[in-house]
Amino acid sequence: MTSAPLHDTGRRGFASDNYSGVHPEILQALAAANGGHQISYGEDDYTARLQEVVTGHFGTGAQAFPVFNGTGANVTALMSLLPRWGAVVCAATAHINVDENGAPERVGGIKLLAVPTGDGKLTPGLIDREAWGWGDEHRAQPLAVSITQSTELGTLYTVEEIRAIADHVHGRGMKLHMDGARLSNAAAALGVPLHAFTRDAGVDVVSLGGTKNGLMFGEAVVVFDPQTAESLKYLRKMNMQLASKMRFVSAQLVALYEGDLWLRSASHANAMASRLRAAVEDIDGVTLTQATESNAVFAALPPGCADRLRGKFRFYDWNAATGEVRWMCSFDTTEADVDAFAAAIREELAGGAR
Repeated sequence: MTSAPLHDTGRRGFASDNYSGVHPEILQALAAANGGHQISYGEDDYTARLQEVVTGHFGTGAQAFPVFNGTGANVTALMSLLPRWGAVVCAATAHINVDENGAPERVGGIKLLAVPTGDGKLTPGLIDREAWGWGDEHRAQPLAVSITQSTELGTLYTVEEIRAIADHVHGRGMKLHMDGARLSNAAAALGVPLHAFTRDAGVDVVSLGGTKNGLMFGEAVVVFDPQTAESLKYLRKMNMQLASKMRFVSAQLVALYEGDLWLRSASHANAMASRLRAAVEDIDGVTLTQATESNAVFAALPPGCADRLRGKFRFYDWNAATGEVRWMCSFDTTEADVDAFAAAIREELAGGAR
């Protein structure tokens, strides 16, 4: 018996790339992985294939540890880099700081040292605002830095910027983690392979995204150091991120990264964000607040405008006090979606002018 959907499948929005459904190619991969029995907890053929795929993207010795979600990936990755007294320097806007409900602190026992930034990006100079106090028993020791690519503000680090950060933190005896929930969007925008701004640039551990780019669920922690990999073997289970039926996480990641699906999907989402920006940048009352470098558009709207628009298209406030909002595009955002949303914004602001 086939059930009708419980939701309006024609309703579209720009709130989050988590709102989108599962890419049809991912659904096919899940169905193909569903037959028969496979050994549990990662001793399956799909997880073995994922290791080959990850090696192809990141180089010999790279190891992937599939997990359920991005918060689990970030917390587990950071724990693998730190002793109990370690702290992490991050941007004040970082997902680990503002959107993970204290999980790094409460689950990982990690002190976060947050640095305000205008564009969501850290620099060596900004890092040094909190990277100090080594040997002081009264201060949590800053032993790692976490950067996000692309950032929570939709901006991008260049390869050169990441290399400068990695050299800087390594010179201080620290490690570098990259939150790559939208890593594919960054690679698509930069026009470089995944390894170019991760392993080759000096990143020590990567949280490799999947859910925001068309998976039903699933991310992976990718490491390049055998000692870190050994830590993750135990940390993943301890953090409740070890899937018994891991083949269904791995099969999705294989389908995403084995060919070019990751790049096709991310490139499309980025292109839709660029289209949206171009469609609204000349509208009186719309003030674009960040560069549009991936699949996010940030803008400020007049008071009350956002709430009225949300009656037609869902999206989130970024800073309600200033009227700043965030519009996200996904792998399944269409040109018609963008054009209809831009038309609604134009109509709303024209009505407000009257």
